[in-house]
Amino acid sequence: MIIKAPIDLELTQISGQTSQPPWKKINDSYSDLVCIDGNPSIFNVKQSGENIDFSYTGNVSENQAISKVSEIYDLDFDLNKFYRYLDSYDELKDMSKFCSGLRLFQAKDPFECIISSICSANNSIKRWTKSIDDVKMKWGSNFNNYYSFPDTKIFNDIFLDEDEELSKTGSVENNNLKSCGVGYRAPYMRKASEMFTLEMNLSDISKMSYDEAFETILKVPGVGPKVADCILLYGFGFRQAFPSDVWIKRIVSYLYFDGKDIKVEKVREFGMDEFGDYAGYVQLYMFHYARKSGLMERLK
Repeated sequence: MIIKAPIDLELTQISGQTSQPPWKKINDSYSDLVCIDGNPSIFNVKQSGENIDFSYTGNVSENQAISKVSEIYDLDFDLNKFYRYLDSYDELKDMSKFCSGLRLFQAKDPFECIISSICSANNSIKRWTKSIDDVKMKWGSNFNNYYSFPDTKIFNDIFLDEDEELSKTGSVENNNLKSCGVGYRAPYMRKASEMFTLEMNLSDISKMSYDEAFETILKVPGVGPKVADCILLYGFGFRQAFPSDVWIKRIVSYLYFDGKDIKVEKVREFGMDEFGDYAGYVQLYMFHYARKSGLMERLK
């Protein structure tokens, strides 16, 4: 079925958003396992003109499937209205041209987004996405050769490293988190799974105010302000989040502060105040505009 909402599917898939790795690409389609009310379904999406052609398998209703795929690709967000907003500001008006069709790629599993976002810190897109795919293949549930992300309880039982695996099993079979290339982040990931098993309810976060949700996510070890905002934006749909790192700092400084050196935390505050409910989208477009236009090379 064709869902009429303009999107650049490939750009959205490969944009490095920390909700999840890109879906499996087979010919011109992207596919992945999506669970709806505990029922596994294989979603398939492909570009059809400026829209997507969507199909699915599994014991879920058409309304459920359409609602879920619309949520994942943020298809209800009015891109044309957003482009009019960008075009009304000199600093932003070129961004829609360079990033046309780019949408938020939102989490199909919020816990996967939390672990993906922790894994992305000081890491390349290629490395963190491979690590998350490896975790799914080792400890997720297999459904027709697609893998779910392990839930918090399963994640709690994963060995951190070879030493822990050896001490508890007497052998090493690469059945540990560090074998997936996550490095020093492994303890942070397991602590996150413990916290969301014993101390916090994932479903409560989307019901919180942004400020309360931000402070809650900051309690997770290994999560600083930038990772917290990634989790809130890509995992829970808080569009007022403005994830800020050194690259966003350079871009914002160039566009708004005559290249002056400003602190990352001030950039985050500026982005949220300046762009409001569009902050998350503006950040996403800023980053990809800088990459595609050559601005990033000039700011190095």
